[in-house]
Amino acid sequence: MTQKPADHGHLKREIGLFDATALGIGAIIGSGIFIVTGIVAGIAGPAMIVSIIIAGVIAVFSAMSIAELGACLPEEGGTYAYAQKLISPFAGFIAGWIWIFSNVFVGAAVSLGFAHYFVALFPPVPVKVVAVAICLIFLIINYLGLKGSILFNNILVMAKILILLFFVAFGLGFLRPGTFTPFAPEGSMGILSGAALIFFAYTGFARVTIMAEEVKDPEKTVPRSIYLALAISTAVYLLVSLVAVGLAGAPALAHSGSPLADAIGMTGSSGAMMVIALGAMIATASVLLTTIMGISRIVFSMARSNDLPGVFGRIHPRFSTPHYAIAVTGACMVAALLLADLTLVVSVSTFAMLLYYLIANIAALRLPREHRRYHQAVPVVGALSCAGLIVFLSPASWIIGCIGLAIGGAGFILRRKSTS
Repeated sequence: MTQKPADHGHLKREIGLFDATALGIGAIIGSGIFIVTGIVAGIAGPAMIVSIIIAGVIAVFSAMSIAELGACLPEEGGTYAYAQKLISPFAGFIAGWIWIFSNVFVGAAVSLGFAHYFVALFPPVPVKVVAVAICLIFLIINYLGLKGSILFNNILVMAKILILLFFVAFGLGFLRPGTFTPFAPEGSMGILSGAALIFFAYTGFARVTIMAEEVKDPEKTVPRSIYLALAISTAVYLLVSLVAVGLAGAPALAHSGSPLADAIGMTGSSGAMMVIALGAMIATASVLLTTIMGISRIVFSMARSNDLPGVFGRIHPRFSTPHYAIAVTGACMVAALLLADLTLVVSVSTFAMLLYYLIANIAALRLPREHRRYHQAVPVVGALSCAGLIVFLSPASWIIGCIGLAIGGAGFILRRKSTS
């Protein structure tokens, strides 16, 4: 006999359009621009600007698919819920599992990113000690309630946007035209490999769909917030990357753990360098905050559907948060950041998120005609472009990603047997 899902309670609708857009920006702008910029500069050279545009265009197609899914099915869990209803329970489970898998690595990456910039200001402190500490702090903030987390995220997002605009305005006066040649030292392969990695910087645009049951008027708010967050973030990425390359050059960025701080350091201003290091910590902190929110909500949603143990679907009676889901999120994230380095966690996370958005596009293809907002070509292009980018990721990310998928598939089979 199949177990009935337990009644774990309901989440409150407290997220408006500004909050939802800030959630998206908070999830997008972080380690992608402050850390991955350096990695991509080493692969694509100054042509990383083209890589950003390619990754942004691919993100737009997937965003359109997810926006129409979010408007049609505004449920907690995002693509997990969409795939479960529109494709199959197994596809839904894999979407949820791969999202958790990816974002555990995202959380590890942004924790390490925060730590690298912190250590740039306070050198004697070990990087991984700082990474674990910031992870635990944001777990506690998430545990204590959504309203406080949303307010804190809004403050962090406004601060990091202002600091990045400062980077652009201050750095423009010190650009060196010679840093843009050779423009594409590795040719088209370098640009496409760079686009595959920089897609990591866009992966948070659908974060609000994970929390759709906590959004006011989700049918309108979810799509609008996705487009606003993606447009604002892309504009910021292009401006910041242009100035960073113009200040330091791609080779210098490639060998830096804190590329934007080193780039602004070329101006000779220690004060500006400190401001950017502070901005990097704020940016990565806000991504970490929304990442923990997102993973815990997916875990909560999967537990509520009996795809994960029911204990993770419980809501704290005082704080109205999925407290057990938040706790397991933190444990997995700390383990990932202790076991892996920054380049590897970025690659593995990008592999998993491209698979996640591939499933989202397939789910959008299965929407009934009356619920479609866009032509069917949109999810087709979105799916093909996500699959295409995966090809340009490293073999190590393929191996770890496939192991993660195999574990998820085995877990689904065992869970179904145990609940039948």
